[in-house]
Amino acid sequence: MKKILSLVLAVLMLLGNVAALAEHEVPYYEVTSDVYDLFPLDGEPIRLEVYSQLANYSGLQTGWSAVLLKDLFNVEVVIIPDQDGTYETRMATGNLGDIVVWGSNGEDYKQAVEKGMLLNWDDIVYGKETSYVETYAPYIFRNYGTALATNRTVSGDGNLYGFGFGVALQEGAHQSFMYSWDIRWDLYSQLGYPEIKNLDDLLEVLADMKEICPKDELGNETYGASMWPDWDGNMVMYVKALATAYYGYDELGFGLYDPNTGKFYDALDPNGPYIEMLKFFNKMFRMGLLDPNSMTQTYDEMGTKVKNGGVFWGIFNYASSMAYNTTAHLENGSMMYARVPDEANPIVYGMSSLGGNRIWTIGNYTAYPELCMAILDYLATPEGSMTMWYGPRGLTWDYNEDGGMYFTELGMLTSNDSKYDMNGIEWTSPYTGKTYVLSGTYNDGSLQINNTTLAKDMVNPDGALGEAFNKDTWVSVQTAVSYPIQQDWRDWSGVSLVDQTSRTLAVTPSCLISPTPKAPRAMS
Repeated sequence: MKKILSLVLAVLMLLGNVAALAEHEVPYYEVTSDVYDLFPLDGEPIRLEVYSQLANYSGLQTGWSAVLLKDLFNVEVVIIPDQDGTYETRMATGNLGDIVVWGSNGEDYKQAVEKGMLLNWDDIVYGKETSYVETYAPYIFRNYGTALATNRTVSGDGNLYGFGFGVALQEGAHQSFMYSWDIRWDLYSQLGYPEIKNLDDLLEVLADMKEICPKDELGNETYGASMWPDWDGNMVMYVKALATAYYGYDELGFGLYDPNTGKFYDALDPNGPYIEMLKFFNKMFRMGLLDPNSMTQTYDEMGTKVKNGGVFWGIFNYASSMAYNTTAHLENGSMMYARVPDEANPIVYGMSSLGGNRIWTIGNYTAYPELCMAILDYLATPEGSMTMWYGPRGLTWDYNEDGGMYFTELGMLTSNDSKYDMNGIEWTSPYTGKTYVLSGTYNDGSLQINNTTLAKDMVNPDGALGEAFNKDTWVSVQTAVSYPIQQDWRDWSGVSLVDQTSRTLAVTPSCLISPTPKAPRAMS
């Protein structure tokens, strides 16, 4: 009887948990500090300057994120990118900006610290007994402890000036695979899924693709690959990135290193991976498969070519499948998705509570340190992070009754097409109840600071289903009706996501699934 009673109690407890799960409600974000007492929501908006070394946009932030920031904080944001001489000029004038975002924690950042150009978040707020971060960024203060401690160490003087990007609140997980080796899957299937063991095989496949698809949707010539120079640094970005995607070697100074052995390969080593990849792109160019504008075009211009079907292959998911796989293309049976060469071993990056080297800070001479801190605190929450990635909660995404994340009908459109026209769409704020009419495209409205707070591949602590922020992990997305071209890839690979198996198996950071036709593939 004791065993039966225990079993009954266990079942009742389980049913109680199921009922609680079914009623899982996630409250909307609320400002918990007294920032509204200092800066009321009515009246003329406050204009903040955001100097971001990561921004690709210059000027007043527009679109849906501008409306949201106005609604939540009564601010307008002017984005100042890091163009030639911008850093030196702003340092000389003694004012970097209100919010300052750094591309790295290197010389520029440390010079700003030494010259007192950044707000010390540990300073005690006037009239209070608590620091700026504790008072006006309570979420950061409670949850970003390791990242804050890291910044105190990086800054060199023991003071706190901000935190790095991509903070994971859970340890031991890795990011999704950015080096996804996306290829025009519809063309690949037309060719009969030919073997791609190495880069030479890849060139042959791309050449065959150009024969059956010589023009894009606008009648322009097609290419195997299209590059852009915006992010070139010590090396040509796309060239060194291919070595990373193929061998798993990461960038270090003027070369690459093997994270498994620590061996360093100088960029000018004639037998090294960088020169090998340079030769690969030269061969691609001589075969007429490399976009001749790769040296001069912008990232956006390259993205437009991808979206118009003018590019067959890319190593980055954000510059291939994420740009090409619109609803229209999927409905028409065309798609870009992963086909990793059998001999390739792409790297995948782990997530860390330390935060990365792209740092969020506040200028020391801002007139609104409390307001800047409150804005960063919002962006650092799960809801703020989701908003930066997917748009306003309730308009483009939300939580269902099970505590799972899902896209609204509009969100599915904006997720599949970043240039979706949002002109005339009404948004009623869940924060203030005010109604706004949006303008511009979805991409226009994305926050142009171009940095992140939480790691996209960490589990969302606000959810109840163990889903990561990454939409590919959402139950609602995985169970949605798929297109025949997507099912074709799944039938070919034996999995439903590029890195699905690596999420359930213990794997090393340099492994990526590389399926073989019609059967699941073991980890390479």
